[in-house]
Amino acid sequence: MRGVAGGGVLRFEEVARFWNGGVRLGGTLYWDFLHLWRNVIDGLAASASPGGAGGSAGRGVARRDGARRLDSVGVDSWAVDYGLLDRRSKLIANPLHYRDRRAAGAVEAVHAVVGPAELYRRTGIAHLPFNTCYQLVADRDAGMLGDDAEALLLPDLFGFFLTGERGTELTNASTTGLLAAGAEAFDVELFERLELPRALFPPLRRPGALAGELSAEVLAEIAVDGPVQLVAVASHDTASAVVAVPAAAEHFAYLSSGTWSLLGVELARPVLTEAARLAGFTNERGLDGTTRFLRNVMGLWLLAESQRADERAGRGVPLETLLAEAARLPPLERVIDPDDPRFLAPGDMAARIAESCIERGEPVPASSAENARCILDSLALDYRRHLEAVSSLSGVEVEVLHIVGGGSRNTLLCQLTADACGIPVVAGPSEAAAIGNLLVQARSLGVLGGDLAALRAVVAGCCSTVRYEPDARSTALFAGAARRLAR
Repeated sequence: MRGVAGGGVLRFEEVARFWNGGVRLGGTLYWDFLHLWRNVIDGLAASASPGGAGGSAGRGVARRDGARRLDSVGVDSWAVDYGLLDRRSKLIANPLHYRDRRAAGAVEAVHAVVGPAELYRRTGIAHLPFNTCYQLVADRDAGMLGDDAEALLLPDLFGFFLTGERGTELTNASTTGLLAAGAEAFDVELFERLELPRALFPPLRRPGALAGELSAEVLAEIAVDGPVQLVAVASHDTASAVVAVPAAAEHFAYLSSGTWSLLGVELARPVLTEAARLAGFTNERGLDGTTRFLRNVMGLWLLAESQRADERAGRGVPLETLLAEAARLPPLERVIDPDDPRFLAPGDMAARIAESCIERGEPVPASSAENARCILDSLALDYRRHLEAVSSLSGVEVEVLHIVGGGSRNTLLCQLTADACGIPVVAGPSEAAAIGNLLVQARSLGVLGGDLAALRAVVAGCCSTVRYEPDARSTALFAGAARRLAR
């Protein structure tokens, strides 16, 4: 994504896009880092070209003068995963995918040393079986963490190979389950008790910090004149997406909707109560010292994986067609719990949904459209449950829900969510993570000024949104379905 900022305005365009997904080899699920790196380099070259074009996406702020120049680059990505470097700063292996099952056995080992309740009090991070702390203990037990090993979270790994400079950006570090809750420091005692090298991660960086300049090698490869500044943006993609929530009201909740759904509120400090832990809420750092108090929901992964199975079976249809068929079906005929762990791994999602329906006494979907409707109804119902919980746990009386990310384009899901939650939904922008990334770059370079509210005002001024009002009759139907699901 390329952006041009100035005078309180941000203009942006998608330069290019490339495939990303897990690669299974020898029973292990990896990220193809070399494929991603090649495409990032190609995307940066395309971003610097006055006309755009190219085969992939780099995120940068481009100059106005039409020359092959970039002022800055920022990298955000999903959380928890990392690459390991050896003493020569060489990548030891392709980073492992969080949906790989290698860390499952490490969960019990970690909890034998630091129980779940204590771990939550110390870090504020909800238990998920792929959290970085579990992955690292699995690597420790596999003999991969020598005293000289270094772990770089994915955005920091790209940043290192772009600049040669090391650092650990704070918003992403907060997802590891190793950062002290509410602090800007790793929990040293946790590292000692889990027998992890204390110097495993490079020093922490706040979002917005200047993180080095692109190396001469990279500049030559992308054919750009230097210097080009790397900005350590809010590098967890959800943190960047929340920056780009165009909220004007104080009492709002956000839903970053994509492969995962992240639903929460923005707070001044973490909520570390036992009730918050048992409800599955997590406390992650945001821009300008904020806390993202949120709940992870399985999200549109269920729909995407169902579509992939249909395509492999030769019965795939375009998403727009599938959603139109689903919209014509009666609501809430079948519902599941999207947070069921059976839905985490890749595979035949429709078969797992059918299995869940049978266990719950719900009708089994008889078509792809019924399966899709089941997923969307169930997600909206789950959002209702977690929105009620986040309000109760945080004390925030939510008046409007902002949906950002790719799911904001799903009109059926947005309307169902408004109906389920009984409050207005404002959908957009769809590329919130990229926009938040660009905004932090522009502010760090002094092109845009102001606090988080000022950045959001820029988004509101340059991005269109769609407002969905709840239908009272549909809200009542969701209330009944919630009671049914709770039985």
